[in-house]
Amino acid sequence: MNSPKRFAELPEYAFPRLRTLLGSLTPGNNAPVEMTIGDPRHDPPAFVADVIAEHSAGFRGYPPNEGAPELLRACADWLGTRYGYAADPGTDILVLNGTREGLYNASMALCPEDKNGQRPAILTPNPFYQVYAVASLSVGADPVYINATEATGHLPNFRALDPELLDRTAIVYICSPANPQGATASLAYWSDLLALAETHDFKIFADECYAEVYRDTPPVGVLEAVRATGADPDRVVAFHSLSKRSNLAGLRSGFAVSGPGNIARMKQLRAYAGAPLPLPLQMAAAATWADETHVEENRALYAAKFQAAQEILGHIPGVTIPDAGFFLWLPVEDGEAATIKLWTEAGVKVLPGAYLARDTDAGNPGQGFVRVALVAPLDDTIAGLTRLRNCIYS
Repeated sequence: MNSPKRFAELPEYAFPRLRTLLGSLTPGNNAPVEMTIGDPRHDPPAFVADVIAEHSAGFRGYPPNEGAPELLRACADWLGTRYGYAADPGTDILVLNGTREGLYNASMALCPEDKNGQRPAILTPNPFYQVYAVASLSVGADPVYINATEATGHLPNFRALDPELLDRTAIVYICSPANPQGATASLAYWSDLLALAETHDFKIFADECYAEVYRDTPPVGVLEAVRATGADPDRVVAFHSLSKRSNLAGLRSGFAVSGPGNIARMKQLRAYAGAPLPLPLQMAAAATWADETHVEENRALYAAKFQAAQEILGHIPGVTIPDAGFFLWLPVEDGEAATIKLWTEAGVKVLPGAYLARDTDAGNPGQGFVRVALVAPLDDTIAGLTRLRNCIYS
């Protein structure tokens, strides 16, 4: 049985740490700009409320745990349109109450108790989404943090790892577009990772929740690499969500797609440990996955903010404006010091990059960065970025 002491390895979550850091410090502007949390603020599709109301009688019954047929079909159709991937809605897709549930429970369902007679390792990019580490500790695996830096294209270089570590690796978490850097995996990157997974017999958990927020070219998905290479679909689990794509974080609707073997084991666990989405919300999700107009409008709003970021910050040495996601990963001398300075002198609240990463032998890859979320309205975003530039980079 896992000891609760294992969770002592986790530092305090990023946002309580930020509240402690800033404490009672007074913002240096009487119109503060909040740029810390990736909480979408664009309007969700107008039709969602109507669909929920139309199906409101569904609240009286227990919802289907594995997903309503209409939602499973909508997810499969979207995968076919977006990635050219043919998923069987009955065997290859599992509806989730938000992808955080899936990212956690996938490890619970699929991580072996040992790997080649050793404690399994779960590899995660560093910096990363915190649930990866909690899932690793929950299953008694060793979380191993692989620094993703400018030198590695802000994606982990798994190929450079010790083969002995890879041999005891059970799962690799990878986020593309990356949170926080916005880096995207190419078809070559995915294909190489699939080949490495085949050689060392591990699974790839592809967190692709930011896949629909991009500037010009749609990011390549892991399923495209599965299709291109002929890899076993059970080698991967891909996760998608309406939170960022459709500004519906509160709907708690996502899904996992994989081969029938993985999905069957995840369904078995979910029958006991999952929280199914109420049926009216599943019907709203089905309608949302089937509509692309609102997604294009959403992308245009983000594109305008990233164009503003390019104009305000793009000339600064070391600053890179990413092609996907909705964060800026900005270089500073020290993330905590820059966060305090921005709040007390400019009234701009950002997140120290080190709070999203772990210390390693090679250092904390977030130490010299702050994360800036471009979720506020355009005028607020321009004001925040302008103050940030004048405060930090002048």
